[in-house]
Amino acid sequence: MSTPLTHETWMDRCLQLAALGSGFVAPNPLVGAVLVHNGRVIGEGWHQAYGGPHAEVHCFESVAETDRPLLASATLYVSLEPCAHFGKTPPCADRILAEGVRSVVVGCRDPFPAVNGKGIERLRAAGVEVTVGIREAECRRINELFFTFHSRKRPFVTLKWAQSADGFIAGVRGRRTAISNAASARAVHALRATHGAILVGTNTALFDDPQLSTRHWPGANPLRIVVDRQLRLPASLRLFDGELPTLVLNAIQKKIHHNLEYVRLDFGSGDFAEQLGELLYVRGVSSLLVEGGAQLLQHFIDARSWDRTVRITAPALRLGAGIAAPRFSDGVAACRRNLAGDWWDEFVAS
Repeated sequence: MSTPLTHETWMDRCLQLAALGSGFVAPNPLVGAVLVHNGRVIGEGWHQAYGGPHAEVHCFESVAETDRPLLASATLYVSLEPCAHFGKTPPCADRILAEGVRSVVVGCRDPFPAVNGKGIERLRAAGVEVTVGIREAECRRINELFFTFHSRKRPFVTLKWAQSADGFIAGVRGRRTAISNAASARAVHALRATHGAILVGTNTALFDDPQLSTRHWPGANPLRIVVDRQLRLPASLRLFDGELPTLVLNAIQKKIHHNLEYVRLDFGSGDFAEQLGELLYVRGVSSLLVEGGAQLLQHFIDARSWDRTVRITAPALRLGAGIAAPRFSDGVAACRRNLAGDWWDEFVAS
């Protein structure tokens, strides 16, 4: 005899579906939805692209014509509270009511001020039975970037670096040093795709000449940001190729030229990480990936202006000398992965 499937079972499926939108929906949240009738799935959907239909809409549109009469007695499971406002798309709460669904199970409330309980209230006011808080911790965790942005009024900050077994992130200054392997490089591109912006310092831009793209992983490219206080970086760098939107943080000028925007900051007053967080929050950038170099990473660590840290270690590589990895001891170990020999360690702020 089979065990009856529970609310938790269907919410787990919502979370699986929600994850399919990773890298494509930011700054929107990841959301999955499932329609169930008498233990049978009659519709599924997820938020697939920023500005596109929400998970509930895709879910309803996946229902076969022969199953549409079942909607009134079906239960809609959705990992995040249905929206109740007009944004880039109409309110999902209105679509639920129009489809005639009378039972909705919600993973967690949406912290976005235009929603934040209003979707649940609209459904309940129309007589829909709404259950809230199924797999709530998991539903919040999958959208930790989104929740941090709206609750703390700043981007979610991830720090990332690769280091040798003896603790160096680069060899002799001025010489690019390959540390991580191809598997780690692909994982980094996947990480980039989940963030709205990516930041590097002057020396990293000069010596590594990075593209800061997601070319090895499907997903949107983040906003590129480089610190160049005195505007001394050469125009020949790939960051200045105009291919992707790029902010140049400096102390001299403010102007926009093609895809390059020069933003003037007062580096002598206030905390740089805080200033940048405020700048990105106003622009609606919900997450920031800081990739180096050592001095910039150390600033975020010392200011306690980070939420997650990714440290990649090549255990077989010893450099002997070079640029030391950031001093880091104030994080809680979250996970460890072996990527073809490299160690990928994640820490969360304590």
